[in-house]
Amino acid sequence: MKLFGFSIERTKQGDLPAFALPENSDGATESTSAGGAFASYLDLEGTAKSEADLVLKYREMTQHPECDLGIENIIQEAIVTNASEPPVTIDLSHTNLSDHLQTKIVKEFEKVVDLLDFNNLGYDVFRRWYVEGRVYYHIIIDPNDIQAGIQELRMIDALKIKKVREVQTDKSTQEFSLPNFLEYFIYNPNGLISSEGGGIKISADSIIHCHSGLMNSGKTMIQSYLHKALKPLNQLSMLEDAVIIYRIARAPERRIFYIDVGNLPKQKAEQYLRDIMTRYKNKLVYDASTGDVSDNRRHQSMMEDYWLPRREGGRGTEITTLPGGQNLGEMDDVEYFKKKLYQAMNVPLSRLEADTPFQLGRASEISRDELKFSRFIDKLRNRFSTLFYQILEKQLILKNITSADEWPELKQRIKIIFAKDNHFTELKDAELMQDRINLLRDVEEYTGKYYSKQYVRKFILRQTDEVQREIDQQMKDEKDADGDGQDDDDMFASVSGGKVPEINPSEPLLLQSNKVLKLKKGKI
Repeated sequence: MKLFGFSIERTKQGDLPAFALPENSDGATESTSAGGAFASYLDLEGTAKSEADLVLKYREMTQHPECDLGIENIIQEAIVTNASEPPVTIDLSHTNLSDHLQTKIVKEFEKVVDLLDFNNLGYDVFRRWYVEGRVYYHIIIDPNDIQAGIQELRMIDALKIKKVREVQTDKSTQEFSLPNFLEYFIYNPNGLISSEGGGIKISADSIIHCHSGLMNSGKTMIQSYLHKALKPLNQLSMLEDAVIIYRIARAPERRIFYIDVGNLPKQKAEQYLRDIMTRYKNKLVYDASTGDVSDNRRHQSMMEDYWLPRREGGRGTEITTLPGGQNLGEMDDVEYFKKKLYQAMNVPLSRLEADTPFQLGRASEISRDELKFSRFIDKLRNRFSTLFYQILEKQLILKNITSADEWPELKQRIKIIFAKDNHFTELKDAELMQDRINLLRDVEEYTGKYYSKQYVRKFILRQTDEVQREIDQQMKDEKDADGDGQDDDDMFASVSGGKVPEINPSEPLLLQSNKVLKLKKGKI
């Protein structure tokens, strides 16, 4: 099968035989192959239409002021843009790579941020990902100069593209065969819900697909973080409409006319009542354009007066007033569903109440809702980081800095850092550090007598073994700042007894760096 775009070759060493396919964790539409080069079938109309309708529903939810207010609070907390620092950076301190290689990776990451224009459009990109639950980018490269890397990242509408996983099985034999699959994307410029056919198949490596990770029960569709708020928002909208209808119907006061019909028979009494109604319901209307005076008769409705006959022996003709609604000002039901909507969106109610002032206090005074909201924002950031990981992977492989086999291990040690503006998180960390320093001051006179330095660092300062080694190395580097200035190549040669590693220039830089590192440790 010929697919549009490029594909990254990966070794098959890790593909062990298995009787089951990997879990469908990205909502790909599964199809089966019936044999032959072009004998595959795919039900795009049924599956993609439901997911497209879901995306349209999420977009409609943003038009409601209450839902948009909650979304804005989440986006403003997750993406912080200011002039002092970029909204997102990369941390390579745990990769154990050389400074030269770290500089290259940081440079490529900055290019990825520039390709996304994240410093200017980061707020909009994150909002689109949060609302729709997915975001797609097309990677555009120069086929004549692949090592130039990514030339452009072009966003694709979620209604026009869909991931497909084609399961390839051998139907020619009755014996069980191990399943295999092929993943690709289908793009239709007219939209997947369009009646017009068409569409092209695109290789999986040419598309960046970052989604929320939330799936429906059948694992066939990706859901947005707004999905939990669908029902509360519908209930809130219905209740608001009902309140408006009730107020319009019950707000005005209406008159009740009791008409004395004496001993008239039923039919004549009703005719007499209608005559009285007609007499008092006539309305003279002056037409300014023609100068005519018309007599318009208005029909009785539930919004107008009531006419009731009264027999002889009762009181005479009487006009009374029926009061309007007495509970028109009660909005407890609307407020209940509004709070339920914000709870479904994990937004603290204190952030949405206009009368609640913004207060700064100690960490012990921070509400549980704020702490829960801070952790929810961290969860969103970690999930959204897959966008940068996927683009950085393609960029480093195209630039021959790393290989497809080395990337999974390298990815585990790379951290994406988002700029923080959550004062509660900073206040909590600062207070914890202050308490530890005060405790350290109290046990200083007992250190070396009852407590060892290692115990103090591990159980009082809560420093892990890795952090302790890093701090010790930093203190050693600060002391040796005025050293002899021996470069790395001389140091490697002295350690390895003058041996120079054999390095192929066509190999990825990460592989070359690993060879040098092994030489330094005496393993070559």
